[in-house]
Amino acid sequence: MKTTAQRRHRRALAGGRTEPSASPAFAPLRGPGAALAALAGAQFTVMLATSIVNVALPQIQAGVGLSDGGTTWVVNAYGLAFGALLPAGGRAADLLGRRRVLLTGLALFAVSSGAAGLATTPGVLIGARAVQGLAAAAIAPAALALVMDLFPPGPGRGRALGVWGAVSGAGGAAGVLLGGVLTQAGGWPWIFHAVAIGASATLVAAAFVLPRAPVEDSGRFDLLGTVVVTLALTALVWGLTTARGSGWTDIRVLGALALAAVLLAAFTLVERRRPHPLIPPRLFTAGRVTAGNVLMALLGSVWIALFFFLPLYQQQVLGSGPVVTGLGQLPLAAANMLGSALAPRVCRRIGARATVTAALLTEAGGLLWLSRVSVRGSYLADVLGPSILVGLGLSVAFVQLTALAVEGVAKEDTGLAGGLVNTTRQVGGAVGLAVLATVAGSVTARAGTEVPHLEALTAGYRAAFALSAAVLAATALLALVLTRRGARDADVAPPTTAVTTAAR
Repeated sequence: MKTTAQRRHRRALAGGRTEPSASPAFAPLRGPGAALAALAGAQFTVMLATSIVNVALPQIQAGVGLSDGGTTWVVNAYGLAFGALLPAGGRAADLLGRRRVLLTGLALFAVSSGAAGLATTPGVLIGARAVQGLAAAAIAPAALALVMDLFPPGPGRGRALGVWGAVSGAGGAAGVLLGGVLTQAGGWPWIFHAVAIGASATLVAAAFVLPRAPVEDSGRFDLLGTVVVTLALTALVWGLTTARGSGWTDIRVLGALALAAVLLAAFTLVERRRPHPLIPPRLFTAGRVTAGNVLMALLGSVWIALFFFLPLYQQQVLGSGPVVTGLGQLPLAAANMLGSALAPRVCRRIGARATVTAALLTEAGGLLWLSRVSVRGSYLADVLGPSILVGLGLSVAFVQLTALAVEGVAKEDTGLAGGLVNTTRQVGGAVGLAVLATVAGSVTARAGTEVPHLEALTAGYRAAFALSAAVLAATALLALVLTRRGARDADVAPPTTAVTTAAR
């Protein structure tokens, strides 16, 4: 019987493209553990760049002369490019080679991060952040697809996805902490220089530990579909982010959302006629891809908003400084890492369906607890306990929904599946934050006519946390329906200790 390596070698001799190889001197480093560490580092860097700017926005605004509206685009430019280009990044990884796309993305990420740190004008800074987002859209799906290649279904994949979930949560929390520390110690440019250094180190490590593999010819890149869906997602995310400040009735918001709807309808029609569509219909007939993406979008709608409102409550109501606020995220990050480590074990014991439902209800309980925050509260009384509950539930749900979203997908589509689940999380986050910010703002505005400003702010935050808890409770009920398939589901492929050493 021919081995997997022999079959790949034959395909390569028959004309398959082969990715560049790392130096033979570093061949002993090419183990699954070293590869997973490099891939986790790539994901950590992407998540770090998402949140590290939030605490430093006032200093960035003064440093490059941004207007109030321009300041929001330091965040939005990254998020827009990242969310809109993820499907294209995932498909490019499948067609061009996951290792190649990952390394190219890391190189571009390092260069654009360095450029952001050196920026002296608003245009250069915002442009560099957009390029960061483009690079992240290549890194995230390629790295996730490589993890799926390295670890076949079974306990090994579960543990790998646990690591993936841990670094994702840790990257978001670390960004808040490092943003405060670096801004206070060395100035705002260092938040970008630190990301550039991290991306460069990850690039070097990945180049050494990820071996080459033949790139199978699985179709052509759907340029028309990519352009249409990218414009649609850009219009959608732009409209939602603009709605936070301008309101839902603003003509620009309504126009952007209408354009997004038209373009998404056009994308559906275009894809039906393409011989090699960007998002082939077969993707949604494999495993529980649809269920994983729907549930991930709902989880994302609460996830992004949590890291928006919680630091605001700590700083604006409790009076914490940037560094103390960042330190306050550490228990949440620790709970996130613990939950990610436990998720595979819990899933093997009670099944994916029960695991997802319990995790969502746990996070909902933590958010319901946060909905009781007080203007006269404290970190220990109002934030610490619910943060731990939220961190545990969020991490377990994220790990299992990621697994569901790529379950049963053909190997040639794993990059696309990884890009799609990241897209649904990003778009879900944009929708959720826009809605929750509108609700919180409305509650604060009404309360502001009757109570002091801080009490009105707190009332708005309570409303956002309460609505988030309700969304997750409803998501848990939906998960019971969407993930129904057999008694002991998900991650239930026959256990195996074999690990594929070739990573595409």
